[in-house]
Amino acid sequence: MSELPDGPPGASTAPATAPRPRRAPLLVALALAVLAADVVSKLVVVATLSDRAPLRLLGGAVYLTELRNTGAAFSFAAGATAVFSVIAAAVVVVIVRTARRLYSTGWAVALGLVLGGAVGNLVDRVFRAPGVLRGGVVDFVSLFAPDGSVWPVFNVADSAIVCGGVLGALLAVRGIDLDGRRSGAEDADRTAGPGTDRTADGGSGDPR
Repeated sequence: MSELPDGPPGASTAPATAPRPRRAPLLVALALAVLAADVVSKLVVVATLSDRAPLRLLGGAVYLTELRNTGAAFSFAAGATAVFSVIAAAVVVVIVRTARRLYSTGWAVALGLVLGGAVGNLVDRVFRAPGVLRGGVVDFVSLFAPDGSVWPVFNVADSAIVCGGVLGALLAVRGIDLDGRRSGAEDADRTAGPGTDRTADGGSGDPR
């Protein structure tokens, strides 16, 4: 004699979907790694390259030097240190608040890079001379010329911010939201109704 399934007739017997893990720990870990790399590299540069001629590497493709930047990344808008300090602090607050609803691995990497870079440069602006929110950011990588005439001099934080921004733009173009779903996936699920299998046509909202 066969056993009848538990529950009322017509009830779904499909297993419940496991909750998706939040990606905030990945964001924080990556941001801390970027911050550590940025701080350590700047300490080494200040200790070894101050008052020295630029160090030539890779046949002149890369030069290591020391430059104090009072503008944004890649020496943009020099002299607006206080403005960019406030902007960086605002960016940090927004990313931290966003982390609570973050389920996308891609967005965790993008925001982690931006967060680590923003904090790295903000540390310079707060603690370096000539004063709080007016400190010069230590830049030290110059490409193809020792003085930044070919490409603006930059640092680890600048690179992380740019890479994170590019990755975030690609995710946005692809329509991937912070929760890992493509834009409009939830509306499609509601339109399809319960019990509809959307995995066959690639419409599942798997986190990315």
